[in-house]
Amino acid sequence: MIDVMLVDDQEMIRVGLRTNIDAHPGMAVVAEAGDGIAAVRALETLVPDVVLMDLRMPGIDGIEAIRRIRRNHPASQVRIMVLTTFDQDENVLAAIKAGANGFLSKGVGPADLAAAITEVCDGGGALSANAARAVIGHVADDNSIPVDPAAAKLLEFLTPRERDLLTEAVRGLDNRQIAQAHHISPLTVKTHINRAMMKLGVSDRAALIALSYRAGLRP
Repeated sequence: MIDVMLVDDQEMIRVGLRTNIDAHPGMAVVAEAGDGIAAVRALETLVPDVVLMDLRMPGIDGIEAIRRIRRNHPASQVRIMVLTTFDQDENVLAAIKAGANGFLSKGVGPADLAAAITEVCDGGGALSANAARAVIGHVADDNSIPVDPAAAKLLEFLTPRERDLLTEAVRGLDNRQIAQAHHISPLTVKTHINRAMMKLGVSDRAALIALSYRAGLRP
């Protein structure tokens, strides 16, 4: 069972999320908080598997809440996924730097939300298409990033299939889009991407994309 905590200042948003999550087998909402401060306090006594964090809230925003949570709870203990309507570049990068493991738009459907929660809980990282483009754009625009021979050497440990699917991820495609392009299932894509992450020593999709750029794997 995946225990989920909801952090959002809008009660109706929390009600909708709770309904969708509780209806999914293997998941349950175990706590809710209406702002960042309440979330940090709740995590003093409760340790859910995944925290769904809004960004814009009264008191402290989601990014500051993530920073404070990470002081006591490493990613190996509590996974944090941002769920917001504001998935512009600066928000994505700030959330990831603060310690978020995933970043989705509030417009995501119930099935995709459940899949993302599972992926993040399993140690992966879920990024919306906009979030992925933000990470890619940030890395690509940084002309100071040369090809790192050590990172490039790591790519040699990947199978041809893993490298092909990783290239698609670097282009900003999500697992479902990659699956459609290669005529395979999203679960197969997830398996290959997760194996690539393990071989490359990264814990989330954002780090995977950044390492791939340093290794010279760029679209």
